[in-house]
Amino acid sequence: MSEALRADRGHTDDLMTFLAASPSPYHAVANAAERLEKAGFRQVAETDAWDGTSGGKYVLRGGAIIAWYVPEGAAPHTPFRIVGAHTDSPNLRVKPLPDTGAHGWRQVAVEIYGGPLLNSWLDRDLGLAGRLTLRDGSTRLVDVDRPLLRVPQLAIHLDRSVSAEGLKLDKQRHLQPVWGLGNDVRDGDLIAFLEETAGLPAGDVTGWDLMVHSVEPPAYLGRDRELVAGPRMDNLLSVHAGTAALLAAASGADLPYIPVLAAFDHEENGSQSDTGADGPLLGTVLERSVFARGGSFEDRARAFAGTVCLSSDTGHAVHPNYAERHDPTHHPRVNGGPILKVNVNNRYATDGSGRAVFAAACERAGVPFQSFVSNNSMPCGTTIGPITAARHGIRTVDIGVAILSMHSARELCGADDPLLLTRALTAFLEG
Repeated sequence: MSEALRADRGHTDDLMTFLAASPSPYHAVANAAERLEKAGFRQVAETDAWDGTSGGKYVLRGGAIIAWYVPEGAAPHTPFRIVGAHTDSPNLRVKPLPDTGAHGWRQVAVEIYGGPLLNSWLDRDLGLAGRLTLRDGSTRLVDVDRPLLRVPQLAIHLDRSVSAEGLKLDKQRHLQPVWGLGNDVRDGDLIAFLEETAGLPAGDVTGWDLMVHSVEPPAYLGRDRELVAGPRMDNLLSVHAGTAALLAAASGADLPYIPVLAAFDHEENGSQSDTGADGPLLGTVLERSVFARGGSFEDRARAFAGTVCLSSDTGHAVHPNYAERHDPTHHPRVNGGPILKVNVNNRYATDGSGRAVFAAACERAGVPFQSFVSNNSMPCGTTIGPITAARHGIRTVDIGVAILSMHSARELCGADDPLLLTRALTAFLEG
């Protein structure tokens, strides 16, 4: 880590705190909202009439948050500058009938969410977190942040083929975690345990959105502590950076744009939900902001035409053990600054004009950046970027931070990069 950035390690420390406190998308947006509230932002309800006053505002819906800051005197046609990100990560999620077990073991039935590296969930101490819905329709966050569950791997003595043929996991049979002993598996035991944990009356929970998480805290790694290992960097690293950048931009004066943070849920399974990037949430919030300031449809069209979104998501750093899997001339390195993600088949939304916008922001921030493209022989992943561009007609640029072990229960990034990303995002939002 460079000496200048080592002095700013407080930002990376804060990221680690945010990761540990956000075991689910619902916790992540609650933590982001708390930070916004402390800076004077106020929550607005979607069911209320909105006013055109200036200042910071945000909307919460499930595991998504849209926050924006209206400068004094902003015209109805003032364009937006948007940082887009997502709050969800691949993991194991609890089924509607969670109580199961066999042969004296009590287990929890789980589904596979997104595309996790399944082996990374084996033999790891796991907690349980998420959202409980109560009889009156209200919700309560719950977080059992202690070793509660474990997916035990089969001993090598019982499968000698692992060494020669590699580990093969059946998603239905091999990934159901254990959480106790006993032959008397009873329906309702897990939810009753969570009601007691959350201090709720028995039988008050009628719905749940629960997921497992590693209870091992984030940590610095390496001889010089220049790396960070931790969970859910894809993509809470960007949510944290976007929140910090929005707060920094909102503290400035004479903003030529309206800075926005849009953090969506369900990116890992296609973004098609009322809280995903392929839903109407972002467009509705932006339009209502224009109309609340007395704008017309013409003002809305003008604002959107001048709007730019940076879709910030993690990308692939060159892997020292698998360098042949990367493009031979594009090798993003950790602690080398944020990456500009390019794919000519529009799996990423970046084009030449978008590159210029990001390059200008990095130059203003004094931040280096790198370019990422996939190896031509490998299929390319995608992000909320192309969805945002196509759904709203907004110029969008895909960027992020280069990491290793993407979609593992525990990922790896450079300790410099979170701050470098935040500085670039702040310069972009400030215009």
